[in-house]
Amino acid sequence: MTRSGPAPERSGTAAPPVTAPPVTVPPITVPPFAVISGAQVQQTLQGRERRITELIEDTYALHCTGESVNPPSYFLRFPDRPTARIIALPASIGGRARVDGIKWISSFPDNVQAGIPRASAVLILNDHDTGYPFACLESSIISATRTAAMAASAAATLSRGRRTRPARVGFFGTGLIARYIHTFLTATGWSFDEVGVYDTSADSAAGFHDYLRATGAPTRITVHDGPEELIRSSDLLVFATVAGRPHITDPAWFDHNPLVLHVSLRDLAPEILLGSANVVDDVEHCLKADTSPHLAEQLTGNRDFLTGTLHDVTTGRAAVPHDRPVVFSPFGLGVLDLAVGKHVYDEAVGTGQLHVIEDFFHELSRHG
Repeated sequence: MTRSGPAPERSGTAAPPVTAPPVTVPPITVPPFAVISGAQVQQTLQGRERRITELIEDTYALHCTGESVNPPSYFLRFPDRPTARIIALPASIGGRARVDGIKWISSFPDNVQAGIPRASAVLILNDHDTGYPFACLESSIISATRTAAMAASAAATLSRGRRTRPARVGFFGTGLIARYIHTFLTATGWSFDEVGVYDTSADSAAGFHDYLRATGAPTRITVHDGPEELIRSSDLLVFATVAGRPHITDPAWFDHNPLVLHVSLRDLAPEILLGSANVVDDVEHCLKADTSPHLAEQLTGNRDFLTGTLHDVTTGRAAVPHDRPVVFSPFGLGVLDLAVGKHVYDEAVGTGQLHVIEDFFHELSRHG
């Protein structure tokens, strides 16, 4: 049997504790300021309708789960130009984008008579850490893109479970927004047996007809003489007008229970909404500024006519009935503009096409 000897002596000096290397915090710097033109915006977004629709859906979900700041829009109106307005849409979004900013968009309907677009816009992006603006983007294209992507997403969501998928689409109003919505619908898998067109301007209706023909789709195109004919012959309706107050007043025109994308927000009389299932993008935003849903609230004194938000339908918290018209009224959220604008900016950086304005910020020393 072997005995164990005495335990070996320990070293009298303890090993030094292991310390983590110091964390180096990068210095906060002022970001360079860039300008992104409408041509760059269009080049980045064109042909990527499916990708942008997914981006809009992801951003909308972030907004609905509280990862955004989207205060009420501010309307600048003019006593000497009552049909015109400029709207400020400030917003902030988290997630991967992590960006703040504001869209400044004007609507001057009289421009159309001069042969130029009604709307013009810029988008300012602000740095998350310093607050410094780092980009100014032409934003009428961004605005039309996010509107069209939201409309296409809503059409897909709200048509699920219907007995038949809408096959006859009608466009009431035939400007830039209508064109973008048609592009996004077809790019995200919609095909139609018939496209109906109506506009109070015969020239605009004819121009939209020519655009539809140029797309090459083997679809019957009908330019209607009046609104009732268009509405009754369409099971998917797109309202994209400049109306400032309701001008469609007869609920009987909707007896066939169409799906209505009420993008321009002020076309339908409250009585039509009260006979419909009503879905909005954001309740508090949509029930303001004398939109049709806002007028319905004023008429009834409550919000019981609302089925819910699009997010409620997507997540199953609200069900869309099939025995009445379904009206989607999106106010339009600034966070969606931010998401698309940041996507365009990141693409410009990635392709080396960012046009930086050197020394845009000049006084950067506190004491000179």
